[in-house]
Amino acid sequence: MQIRNFAAAALLALPGCMASLPPVQVVPLPQAAPEPVAVKIIAFNDFHGSLEPPKQSADAAGPGGPVKVPAGGLAYLASAVDSLRAGNPNHVVVSAGDMIGASPLVSAAFLDEPTISGMNLVGVDFNAVGNHEFDRGRAELLRMQNGGCEKNTALEPCRVEPFTGARFKFLAANTLTESGAPLLPAYGIRSFGSGAAEVKVGFIGMTLEDTASVTSPSGIAGLTFADEAETANALIPKLRAEGADAIVVLIHEGARVKSGTGVDDCEGLEGDLLPILERLDPAVDVVVSGHTHKAYVCDYGRTDPTRPFLLTSAGAFGTTLTDITLRIDPVAGKVVAKSADNLIVQSEAFRGSSGEVTIVPSLPRFEAKPEVAALVGRYSSAAAEFANRVVGRLTGPAPRAKTPSGEMVLGNLIADAQLAATRAPEAGGSQIAFMNPGGVRADVVPAADGSVTFGQLFAAQPFSNSLVVKSFTGRQIRALLEQQFSGPGGIEAPLILLPSNTFRYGYDLSRPAGERIVNPLLDGKPLRDDAVYRVTMNSFLAGGGDNFTIFREGKDQLGGMQDIDALEAYIRSASPLTPPATNRIANLTPR
Repeated sequence: MQIRNFAAAALLALPGCMASLPPVQVVPLPQAAPEPVAVKIIAFNDFHGSLEPPKQSADAAGPGGPVKVPAGGLAYLASAVDSLRAGNPNHVVVSAGDMIGASPLVSAAFLDEPTISGMNLVGVDFNAVGNHEFDRGRAELLRMQNGGCEKNTALEPCRVEPFTGARFKFLAANTLTESGAPLLPAYGIRSFGSGAAEVKVGFIGMTLEDTASVTSPSGIAGLTFADEAETANALIPKLRAEGADAIVVLIHEGARVKSGTGVDDCEGLEGDLLPILERLDPAVDVVVSGHTHKAYVCDYGRTDPTRPFLLTSAGAFGTTLTDITLRIDPVAGKVVAKSADNLIVQSEAFRGSSGEVTIVPSLPRFEAKPEVAALVGRYSSAAAEFANRVVGRLTGPAPRAKTPSGEMVLGNLIADAQLAATRAPEAGGSQIAFMNPGGVRADVVPAADGSVTFGQLFAAQPFSNSLVVKSFTGRQIRALLEQQFSGPGGIEAPLILLPSNTFRYGYDLSRPAGERIVNPLLDGKPLRDDAVYRVTMNSFLAGGGDNFTIFREGKDQLGGMQDIDALEAYIRSASPLTPPATNRIANLTPR
């Protein structure tokens, strides 16, 4: 200590000593480059207001083939989202459309307000609009975003509690108003990390360009739908200019793969999404898709090495979540690695049309998140008066599964009900009824005593369409049936109309277009090209929905009751009713 003090005193005693010392140079230590930032994207699609477990199974890969797993329900979905969030603080939750619309009674009876409120609790960030977001029209969609109790439909809004709207953003890049501007924001950007390690992810949201062909005209009046690939490609430079290091497209259009179990498999990849992907800018990193209700995770680079983006879909009805991870280099400003996996939201066992679907112990099972379960419970109680009312009895299940010819038991039953409701002269004098398969949304499985409730019927037929009767020539009916093979699915996936029990026909896909319908019979007699027939359809088809444009050409239109009321009346009047056979359409295509 004394030596140290003496030295210090000596230095102080020397005039100018400190000034003569050389300056100290500080050499900065080399800074390590920031590590890539891992961002988790939690995605789903086609929720359709499925607040309660939808009694739908998801397929998991098993040693002997696909295994049925009971899945879904918003409270369980919320827990599954939380479990994925817990693995990474950098997360975002997104949906690829049809979050609302075509919903079960517990949501639809309240204009899907509980679904939006529930998704606020889940913590969704973005939802791309799908075709069903337009089911109740433009004004009601905007109310879903902005909240409020303005009445835009026949139903009263805010019947259970005030509605504040979505805290997340609806994205609608290719939905254009009369001015040419998007109806809702085209994209959104989220930032993760900070400082030199900050990265940004841009999300573009779109519905399918063909929304006009699958939506009632009244719901989209004044709107147009632009090409999906062109819309996305035009936005990418803007997103890059705003600092986006990764680009994710949320698109309500989809595909199918061979396995159907949601595994990392592109085998058999097909569908209307593919022509869009072929034109999409390679700068896109992930495409989250929907609409087909099929689950898949596909490295599209296997199909097109110049476009190595991930292609995903989480099935439908909240039964599955897609867990996507992007590793983003903040210096290079690009994705350096990506992966995805589908997680089944295993919830409650149930009894379906094919029997019991039980818990699979080898897969994760989620508990209901209490605050979300409480919201669902409030609306379930409010809907119980409608849902639990017994309307009649069936002697067996009426499933929506398709036969090889494209028929379905429940579709035939609905067509029979619609014919019965419009057959009297004063109701339209109908001779044939057609039901579109896309309008049949859930099996009707009676209770042990055969009873069927209004809630079950509404789940099967949730669109609240009215019945319409028009006159068509036999030649027009033939042309209408030919349109089954010229829709988006073509002859590989024809959209088969379900006929009433008065009508029979066959089809042969090996024949030339325009000659594929074989021996159409009405009440056992050949359909005459020059004769005029009265035909029943729902208001969606009457406007040319599902690309059946011939339906627009009918004459002498007469309006009828709601489709759900017709189905209820038919089952009640015939109870106990035996579901119809599937013997009305014959696939005569040579094997």
